[in-house]
This record gives sequence, structure tokens and C-alpha cells, in this order.
Amino acid sequence: MATLTPKQIVNELDKYIIGQTEAKRHVAVALRNRWRRMQVPEQIKNDILPNNILMIGPTGVGKTEIARRLAKIAKVPFVKVEASKFTEVGYVGRDVESMVRDLVERAVNMVKAEKIEEVQSKAEEQVEEMILDILLPPSSPKEKEEDHRLLLEDQSSSNSRERFRQKLKDGSLDQQHIEIKTSHKETSPNINIMGAGPAIDEGMMMGFQEMFNNFFPKKTYTKKVTILEAKKILLAEVIHKLIDMQAIKEEALIRANNSGIIFIDEIDKIANTYQGNSPGISREGVQRDLLPIVEGSDITTKYGIVHTDHILFIGAGAFHMSKPSDLIPELQGRFPIRVTLENLSQQDFYKILDEPKNALPRQYQALLQVEGVTLEFDTEAKNEIAHTAYLINEEVENIGARRLQTVISYLLNTILFDVPDTIVPPTMIVITKERVQESLVKLLEKQDLNKYIL
Repeated sequence: MATLTPKQIVNELDKYIIGQTEAKRHVAVALRNRWRRMQVPEQIKNDILPNNILMIGPTGVGKTEIARRLAKIAKVPFVKVEASKFTEVGYVGRDVESMVRDLVERAVNMVKAEKIEEVQSKAEEQVEEMILDILLPPSSPKEKEEDHRLLLEDQSSSNSRERFRQKLKDGSLDQQHIEIKTSHKETSPNINIMGAGPAIDEGMMMGFQEMFNNFFPKKTYTKKVTILEAKKILLAEVIHKLIDMQAIKEEALIRANNSGIIFIDEIDKIANTYQGNSPGISREGVQRDLLPIVEGSDITTKYGIVHTDHILFIGAGAFHMSKPSDLIPELQGRFPIRVTLENLSQQDFYKILDEPKNALPRQYQALLQVEGVTLEFDTEAKNEIAHTAYLINEEVENIGARRLQTVISYLLNTILFDVPDTIVPPTMIVITKERVQESLVKLLEKQDLNKYIL
């Protein structure tokens, strides 16, 4: 993060997301502020709270993608949740605290993956020695001291060990069967606490499950497997011994506390749009349950207590059936930065097809290249695809950039089906404007008919 300035963050986001400059600038500043906060004196650090962001805009304009890419750039724990999935405390369903538990779980997996990468080469060396010991059991010290003949045999055994080591590395022994000793922990069946009501939440259930699992001892058993399978089984066990899970949990809690990002999608669905208490009371209840978490509270997880004061919350919603002022005032105040994302123009659709690293034409080119077929899109074809997607969005339902997936899938479906049976590789297919018009004319006709079907 020290090397990523706000401009550089925006430049990185530009590689994947077209337009929405204002939203990118706000999230870039928010991310940079996380790093700035960690550099200030300790007595001031805890008083600096993140400015949570509320993104307002229709579906498919890049709200989720901006947040997801931001987390990947910064390599911080990130979780996306849907506000409509939560229920008020006392009702059956997910409680709002589960989003924090999910964030910690993501942080643990992230730190664990980093630690595994650090010990990977060392673990592979140990597994190699373990398999060689099974293939060529070492002599005991007493046998080595018996006479000169045994010492000569030991030298020969050393040469054999090196030959087998080379065979292990090049994979020529992968299908040979060997017996290995492995251990696993017998886990208890899922514990069902009779009469558990809303008071027994998800976190407590996980704690009970882990506690019961610890009562069951580890069991060592002998298993006959191929060397290829043995490498995987033994590598997992060796890595588990080399990494310190307690240190991983502590590091994960620190990351979740100081740099975690929670993206709350469909936040407009819990806005109370009713005049009265009957239909909207549950929605308001979810908002009130969400409020203390966004304000800053202590949440108990199976890895420890998480303080949500410095977690960055990004809310998002279309707000086409409601408006931000329909949220309770206290929750509105916890999202001080509001960004309105614009609808995508026809030119934006063309840029989405042409500029991003993961543009749809590039994805389909990679898929067909596997079969030995080269796919090319000329400029006029991309313009026609963009025009068609924009037109359908205007006439039927505006689903943003996702409409491009519908159009391109419809356009290329016949080609994808015919390769490699009818279209035999190697061959080259060029998508032209005329081909696009011929292929999509039926799609446009269907959309016209849909307007008259109830």
C-alpha cells in the first residue's frame, strides 16, 4: 500500500472498469487513508475512523467490481454480502454479525495461503525425503558399523537414493504404489443442540462444533496409495506442522480489524418505503441490527474478538424503488460519502469490449484457442455489438454491462457448438459487422415481441 498512490489505484481500476471516475477516486482515497492512518502516532490512530461509502446506481454499472478489484489491488480481506439475505434478530435466517465472521474467515484463509507459500519448498523437500525413506529404508547405525562391506553397500545405497530422487522429480515413479502412515482427526457428527432458538447464533454453533471435535483423538493408519497421491497427502500434513496456526489467527484478526472491507450490496432492499409499521418493520429491524456493526462494536468469532471500528463498509444499491433518505437517519449518517454511478453509454459498451484486460472478446478468444481456433473481432463488429446491447437495455430492461454477455453468448453460440466437429482446427474466424447483424437479428425480434407478452 505504501507504493500505491490514489492516482495509481485509479489507474489499476481503469484496467478492468470503464468509466465511473468519481467512484474510483472516492474508493482510492478511502484505501490510501487506511495506509495513512497506520503511519500516524498511536494516540491519534484510534480516533481516525474510515469514511464509509454509499454507491448509488443501476445494476451492471460496476459497483461490485470496483470494490472487488480494490480489495485485490490492496491484498486485503474482502467479503461481499447481500443486505436482503439478513433478518432481524429473533427471526430464522442469517444475522448481520455473520458478515464479520465471514470477513475473519477470509482473512485467515488469506494469511494461511501466504504462510503456506513461504514453507512450500521446504515442505516439498521433506516429503521427498519421506518418500525416499519408504522406497529405500535407511540402515541402522549398528549395521553401518559392522564391517567395511556394509559401508561400501551404504555408498551404493546413496547413489541409488540420488537416482530415485531424480525419478521422483521427473514424475516417472508417480504411478508406483507405496504404503504411507498418515493421521487424521476423527470429527464428531454435526452437533444439534435440542431446542436451540435464535439465541444460539452461528458463531456459537461453530464454537460448540470445534470444542466437540477436539475431544476426538488423532488416529494414525497405514494406507496404500500411488506416489502421486502420497505427495499430496504427506505435503498437506507437513505443511500443517510447519505453519503456526495461532500466529495465523492473530495476524488475520489484525488484518480484519485494520484493513478489512465489507461490501453490502442491495442495501436499498432494506429501506423502509412503507408508510406504517406492518410491511416495513422487519426491514427497519435489519437496519437497526446493522447500525452498531457499522458504528463500531466488538463481534465474537471463533478466532477471537473483532473490533469493527476501522473496517471499511461500502454500501451499494440501485435505489430505483426507494431513495437513500428512506434508510433510518442513523444508518445514513454512517455512510457520509455518497457516489452516484452513471448509466453506461454506447461508447462505454465499446470500451468495455475493447480496453479491459478481462474483456469478453479476449475471454472467448482464449477459450477457442484451446481448441486450435483463432477468433478475431474487427472494430465495426465491436461497435455493432455495443450498439445492440445498448439498444436492448433501452427497450427492455437496463442490466448494464451484463447485457454484453447475453449478446456475445448469443452471437458465438453456434461457433462454440460447431468447434471442433464442424469447424475443424486449425482455422481462423473473423467476426465482422455483417456477421453480427445476421446473428443478432433474431435476438432483436424476440426482444420486440417480449414487450407484448404479459
